[in-house]
Amino acid sequence: MPFRDVLGMTLPTIPLPDFFDDLDASLAHLWRLLEDGPRLRRNAFHMPALATVDADGCPQVRTIVLREAERRTGILRFHCDRRSRKAAEIADSGRAALHGYDSASKVQIRVSGPATLHTDDALADAAWDGSMTMSRVCYGVAPGPGTELASGEGYSLPETDAAIAAGRPNFCAVQVSATRLEFLFLDRRGHRRAAWKRDGDGWAGTWLAP
Repeated sequence: MPFRDVLGMTLPTIPLPDFFDDLDASLAHLWRLLEDGPRLRRNAFHMPALATVDADGCPQVRTIVLREAERRTGILRFHCDRRSRKAAEIADSGRAALHGYDSASKVQIRVSGPATLHTDDALADAAWDGSMTMSRVCYGVAPGPGTELASGEGYSLPETDAAIAAGRPNFCAVQVSATRLEFLFLDRRGHRRAAWKRDGDGWAGTWLAP
């Protein structure tokens, strides 16, 4: 039989996804979307929002590029300038949250947990080596990110290979170790929302009211 919404309107009989009433399948779908994010530029989770808290206790949100997501470890990685406010806020609080929403599939994902900065270690070196030149240029901007300017053009970017390489000390790889995940699927036949907490090497999940 066709589904009807609260107004009694007949809804199209589009099959519900396999994860609709399956917690394990929902978790697997969540991680599949996150793991696709770094490699698929058109994926909605390629550029999630990062949330931190500043020194005054005020929330701060901005968009970042997701560079890595790994279900086995629960770690997500992105890069930033160590001179930036988000780097300072993560250093102070040791925590961060990420949020993404795919309007096409009507899926929202929220991730939160401890966050660590890597600037002068092997992880940071590997992340820098794996970055494209156009990305490395950003870390040579002068003055540093967030500095007030007399005019919109009052900053400079490195133009030579040596100048770009000189920005390496400003480069920072950030890892968020997910300890809580939330998944929301929107559908007129009934929304599905779930949450998981890190439980050793696995996840303990529950359905939530949407």
